[in-house]
Amino acid sequence: MAKRRDVLKGGVAALATTPAIFGGSMLPRVAQAQLCRPEGLRTPETEPLSPPVSVYTQQIYIPPAMSPVDPASLNPAPNPANHQRFNEFLPTRFYVQHQTEGRWNYHDELTAITSDGLGSLAWLWNGATPGETLVATYGEHAFVRRFNDLPSVEDALIPFGLPYVTTHLHNAHVASESDGNPMDFFGPGEFWDHHYPIIYARNDPNEALASLWYHDHMLDFTATNVYAGLSSMAIFYDHIDTGDENDPRESALRLPGGYGQYDLYFILHDVRFGNPGTQFAGHPTYNVFNTDGHLGDIITVNRKAFPYIEVEPRKYRLRFLDGGPSRFYELAFEDGRHFFTIANDGNLLEAPVDVTSLLLGPANRFDTIVDFSGDRGHTVNLVNVLEQVNGQGPTGRHLDVPMPVMQFRVLDVNTVDNSRVPDFLRALPQVDLSEVVTEREWVFDHDMGLWTVNGSFMDPTIISAFPKQGTAEIWRFRNAGATWSHPVHIHFEEAQTLTWNGRPPTGVAKSRKDVWSVGPGDDVRVFYRFDDFLGRYVIHCHNNVHEDNAMMLSWSIQP
Repeated sequence: MAKRRDVLKGGVAALATTPAIFGGSMLPRVAQAQLCRPEGLRTPETEPLSPPVSVYTQQIYIPPAMSPVDPASLNPAPNPANHQRFNEFLPTRFYVQHQTEGRWNYHDELTAITSDGLGSLAWLWNGATPGETLVATYGEHAFVRRFNDLPSVEDALIPFGLPYVTTHLHNAHVASESDGNPMDFFGPGEFWDHHYPIIYARNDPNEALASLWYHDHMLDFTATNVYAGLSSMAIFYDHIDTGDENDPRESALRLPGGYGQYDLYFILHDVRFGNPGTQFAGHPTYNVFNTDGHLGDIITVNRKAFPYIEVEPRKYRLRFLDGGPSRFYELAFEDGRHFFTIANDGNLLEAPVDVTSLLLGPANRFDTIVDFSGDRGHTVNLVNVLEQVNGQGPTGRHLDVPMPVMQFRVLDVNTVDNSRVPDFLRALPQVDLSEVVTEREWVFDHDMGLWTVNGSFMDPTIISAFPKQGTAEIWRFRNAGATWSHPVHIHFEEAQTLTWNGRPPTGVAKSRKDVWSVGPGDDVRVFYRFDDFLGRYVIHCHNNVHEDNAMMLSWSIQP
């Protein structure tokens, strides 16, 4: 198999001898995604402005929770031999998802300019994007069978993705064969079984996760496949974070609860759409030659453009996720109001933090509590105030005119609110530096128009580290660049930040995390453990365009 480095350096000539699945001569339409971006190619002609659409006229889409199926309906039956510790964590709920190509109404005005008026092209989970939300409680182990019912490469209508898929449940503590490794892809007409033991790492309730998400992770095509529609959310509850604001148990935090009612999850994607008179009028467009990163000009929330949502005058738990592929956000309310952040990357903080904005890089998540009790009969707008002019990362400046994101319409109704904002949430797990057996450094940089980790391009045949199960290590992330930012993501485990540029974290940064937005010159050290499962995982930049253009390495947990 040709190495990806050779393919990228060799351009079109090298593609002629490369296996088709890696962008070879059998896939001329998608092979261009593997090329370095020539200087000046990002122009108004290659990335034109989207057609203008009205803001705050589309009602938000809240995906339903996944509905379980009868395990007897699965044919063939699940094979325990394919999964680590399957019989130890027997699934209690079984789910089925079909990935298909179809149409999605991002906005009525975009649908209206499509050639047939049926909606924008999208890749869907059971007919929708985002797909259903995986809602579970610790101890309820899940089994998900996912069918790739996408069309073949030759028949796909979306021109920029590759209909081979692998689904990563970010950042669940699961065995490698169910992690959604970029190399574990499968094609149209095939399926993959995922066994999700919903357990605490090291059986420690302080290791619980709350807000997760699942998305496609196809090698070299994560950005395009996610952009096409393959991203969704997941929520895990437990005896502390129960999802029930009326829970009488002493341990229950009684945060605003009820998924889809007072507990809402929002995934942000910025998209660029084709203009009237063009072949892709009303459909998502993507410049595959731009290896810096993709920036859209229409902000979608749960795949609706600049939507609104009706809320009651009371407290809500609002979960925000930057779904990428490349835009960073600083979210704030237009009136400058204060609100509470309670979780970072799905991990409850020790105590709520009073904030006026949220800074999210791709794949970052923040859970918040926002109180609309004083807004009866009014509207409250959420905006993005962070300037970003290219895919490399934000400038660090605030926009003179903020970008609209979504609107909250507060109903003039009476309501009951039994939820709380507790003074204490969840303790951080203890960090015992005596467990550390080594320190590894991961340097994120740029070379020949591509993105590197420790000077290397992603090669599926190479494992770059072999940590041992039952040990702990310090991992150090360094950004060697001067103008770009990298949201660094480690699969499998959460880690605690020890220092950021030599200083201990404070505020919302004092938490467990799985994505660190490492800016120019930043140097971050984290404490990381390896327990419960074996096998290969990856570390990569979650600017998915950087990831697809070589900024990823594999590592493997050994016995």
